[in-house]
Amino acid sequence: MNASAPIWDDLLGQPEAVSQLELAVRHRNQGVHHAWLMTGPPGSGRSNLAHAFAAALLCAEGGCGTCKSCVLAQAGTHPDIAVLSTEKVVISIDEVRALVADSQFGSSMGKFRIMIIEDADRMIERSSNVLLKALEEPPAGTIWLLCAPSEADMLPTIRSRVRRVGLKVPAVEEVARLLVTRDGIDPVLAGQVAAESQSHIGMARRLATSHEARSRRRETLLAALAINGVTSAVNTAERWLDIAKKDAEALTTERDLEERTATLRTMGLQPGDAIPNNMKSDLKALEEAQKRRATRSLRDGIDRILVDLLSLYRDVLTIQIDAQTPLINAELLGQISEAASATSAAQTIEKLEAIAQARLRIDRNVRDLMVLESLGVSLRIKRA
Repeated sequence: MNASAPIWDDLLGQPEAVSQLELAVRHRNQGVHHAWLMTGPPGSGRSNLAHAFAAALLCAEGGCGTCKSCVLAQAGTHPDIAVLSTEKVVISIDEVRALVADSQFGSSMGKFRIMIIEDADRMIERSSNVLLKALEEPPAGTIWLLCAPSEADMLPTIRSRVRRVGLKVPAVEEVARLLVTRDGIDPVLAGQVAAESQSHIGMARRLATSHEARSRRRETLLAALAINGVTSAVNTAERWLDIAKKDAEALTTERDLEERTATLRTMGLQPGDAIPNNMKSDLKALEEAQKRRATRSLRDGIDRILVDLLSLYRDVLTIQIDAQTPLINAELLGQISEAASATSAAQTIEKLEAIAQARLRIDRNVRDLMVLESLGVSLRIKRA
């Protein structure tokens, strides 16, 4: 086994993190720490790293990628790997309790029982305290892998019981190269979307493969640059919210239909068949779960808009202070240059601060349209 084990191949630009985990895998027979925290910005591959680490720990060769254990792990069906991946705004205490109960069972195929919590930062404090008890007295052979944007997102008592693994944002060139080699994307388009996604691999792939997604993103940015008064600010806020909703619908509609069809099939029904009364509760539970996912997807869509706006005004500031660094939105160079000459660097910094504040307000459940309208007013053009 060595650092080039195939199981790590899709992890871009994370040699330090991979080396740290490879070392743990290499010495697993002497014992592996029972809890790990993978942190890093969106798109850095926290969950991918956790799943690769789990697969490597359970593989006799340390992550060959081809044995039965690795194949099951990569397919998400390994009996010794349990995953809590929520599509709700928060992870409920009942979900954590169920996972903790599951952690008490021994392994089936390998030496370890591995519990992965993706988006562990979505646990409320009560849920975190349930997990804390499991981390304090873990069964032998049980390993917890938590994923979160930063250490600060976890309770100090949990942080004190985990080994930390920090990830960084991969280079734009690395993401572009992956899109070309893995997905067959045109190199020019791959470079553009890798920059526009700010090296978020999943978002880069979506932009590369969806003309509609690229068009919505472009409209979002151009609308911001055109705000010249309160009325246009309000209208733009409504348009941003509509864009976020369409983005969320594009991500969830097809999946919702697939899930409903699959559920009906397990009931022996076809789409359009009458639903027997004794089966209606199962479909209602599915619909409720899909509504919760839609809520989270809309919130994520709004946050993506705000992140894109941060990149836009970062580009404006780059030109204003002559920073000599590549623009994220190079395709809009003309419009960005015009905005840079029409306003001052101090005004642009105020806009960046307003966008950051809007992200915090969305995270605190302030009404979406109210936040976006307030932001739109803050982004009005004020001549330098």
